[in-house]
Amino acid sequence: MRTWDDARRHLVLMLALTFTTGIVDAVGYLGLDRVFTANMTGNVVILGMGLAGADDLPVLGPALALVGFLAGAAVGGRVLRTAPAGWSHRTSGTFAATGVLAVVLGVGALVATPVEGTWWAFVVTALLAVAMGLQAASARRLAVKDVTTVVVTSTLTGLAADSRLAGGAGDGWARRSLAVLLILLGAGVGALLLKVGGEQGVGVGMLFAGVLALVAAALGHRHREA
Repeated sequence: MRTWDDARRHLVLMLALTFTTGIVDAVGYLGLDRVFTANMTGNVVILGMGLAGADDLPVLGPALALVGFLAGAAVGGRVLRTAPAGWSHRTSGTFAATGVLAVVLGVGALVATPVEGTWWAFVVTALLAVAMGLQAASARRLAVKDVTTVVVTSTLTGLAADSRLAGGAGDGWARRSLAVLLILLGAGVGALLLKVGGEQGVGVGMLFAGVLALVAAALGHRHREA
């Protein structure tokens, strides 16, 4: 059974990964031709509009991101399916793999800038989506309430529907608010990195997000339950 300390540690680590998601999606949308590599709701909407030919929106990039995300989530689900509950060695491995992928892609983007519409940009998009799918599956397995690390729509729904204004008890408002705030701040940081760093901002953003993911994986592994 999880202790309060375990639950609180998991919450903090998942909130940290939520922050990195904001960075990754800002980098993807602004630096990789309007593609979300973590927020698949937005990505599917962009893909649908792109297929309809609206405003020259991209099709291949979002499609590759969607396939990559599904592949990463499938791998994560497969690896963790028989893992013990809580944070295990396998959990550490999947979160670490997310960080390693982001770091490698960040370094690669610093060496060769992924220019929109090029094969290298599509490779970066697909592999970054694999990393985020792996992270999402790992977070789902860890099951920290209200914090999936990759989406906030359901979090916002819970925040409003369970609020005192809606006649609820307002339980979980702090963690839900933090999840929304951190993905917002992450997106802001990602946008600033691109604004300040220009073409190098794409690589720096992925590198920064990857390092934070590796730190989260290391901290979780240090205090793992299994």
